[in-house]
Amino acid sequence: MLLSGRLAKRLRQLELSFESYYRLVKQDPGERCAMLDLLTTNETHFFRDPQQFRHLEQVVIPKWKQQADAGKRVRTLNIWSAGCSTGEEPYSILMVLLDHFPPESEWSVRVLGTDISRRVLDKAEQGRWPISQAQQISSVRLKRYMLKGVGPHDKWMQVKPELRNRMQFARLNLNSAEYGLGCKFDAVFCRNVLIYFSSSSKVEVVRKLFGHLAPGGRLFLSPVESSASKLLANPVFPGVYIARE
Repeated sequence: MLLSGRLAKRLRQLELSFESYYRLVKQDPGERCAMLDLLTTNETHFFRDPQQFRHLEQVVIPKWKQQADAGKRVRTLNIWSAGCSTGEEPYSILMVLLDHFPPESEWSVRVLGTDISRRVLDKAEQGRWPISQAQQISSVRLKRYMLKGVGPHDKWMQVKPELRNRMQFARLNLNSAEYGLGCKFDAVFCRNVLIYFSSSSKVEVVRKLFGHLAPGGRLFLSPVESSASKLLANPVFPGVYIARE
């Protein structure tokens, strides 16, 4: 019912049956992307699951600083938001990081946001949201990281360039055999994404995400997804993270 409902308008536009559309999607990568845009669910907001952001800020970041001061790690942070939707999650992560590692510090901070939907990635790259979402961000961070629109844009807010310049977005299918990202990450956030996967796919995706963690990295899942990590031989902190020590 969900599948037919979301594709019905597209099928009417193309004047195709489901069978004909299926054959088209198999042959046409562009139409396959269009179909995925129609099928994906993209609910998100700033600082979703706040207990995880508190854990990042109060536990993980101090540990990174201690390790750097002791010469046990470089002052570079690479973070990945998998299933980033319209960008609220990766920008929330980056705000927290820049609170503790500002541009004038010796730290280099980069955040990657990926999603299967090109449509939501286009919105994420714009870094622009309705001003109604400002209530999800503290007043201090709003002043530090956001610009309020004026005139015809007064109902919108725009991320500041110093935030946008540390963000990268790319299209990625978590069901792909290889991700081809070329680096290890100090933290990976994949939250409220795996609930749409089959049980076997969840386990396989978690295994691949875990493989992209640097030593000491953290894989953040949502509370409802942490069960997918049980086949990994690592301690799980429910609703918080899986640690790669």
